[in-house]
Amino acid sequence: MAKHSKRYRALLEKVPASREPMPLEDGLKLLKEFDTTKFVQTVEVSAKLGIDPRQSDQNVRGSVALPHGIGKTVRVAVFAQGENAEKARAAGADLVGSDDLASQIKGGMMDFDVALATPDMMGIVGPLGRVLGPRGLMPSPRSGTVTTDIAAAVREFKAGKIEFRNDKTGNVAVPVGKLNFEVPQLADNIQAFMNHLRSLKPSTAKGAFIRSVTISATMSPGLRVDV
Repeated sequence: MAKHSKRYRALLEKVPASREPMPLEDGLKLLKEFDTTKFVQTVEVSAKLGIDPRQSDQNVRGSVALPHGIGKTVRVAVFAQGENAEKARAAGADLVGSDDLASQIKGGMMDFDVALATPDMMGIVGPLGRVLGPRGLMPSPRSGTVTTDIAAAVREFKAGKIEFRNDKTGNVAVPVGKLNFEVPQLADNIQAFMNHLRSLKPSTAKGAFIRSVTISATMSPGLRVDV
């Protein structure tokens, strides 16, 4: 187990001893006190879900636009051709292509945060699953990254739309802003994500869908919160 720094141990002393979750805004106020690094930390929300990730029909995947963005420049790659390619470029896509883009990715180029595609491009995108899948970058209709309205998708992701999926332990973790955001901004973003996440409960999942929620910053302890 990694040994924590003196700075981290000092922050741990501020974490309430009670295992009960604290109100969201109280948790965010405390989290902002953890701003003791030389860079602006990213705020992340992690939700433990009541699903069996071994069952394909219980896996959770989606995307949601956060009202205040995530405070970073999102690099968007788009698989499109012809008029759709032009629309993607006009909307602000960083990389646009078809076979040529696929070849670059096969060669190791991964200079993007989100990959989008029009439906007619899936024959080209499909073989990239082994490369993009493990990184959570494989375009999918379920997550809104395969779409006929490619211009709208580019604008949404550039503005702070986030894509997410559960990991093999049934957790979902997403960035929801920066530690220099105001508390109400972070709270709005978190509630937008949680509201959307609740709407994705699989019909076969039994019991409580959201078991626990934790907020943290890049180099901070986690805080359990009630959302």
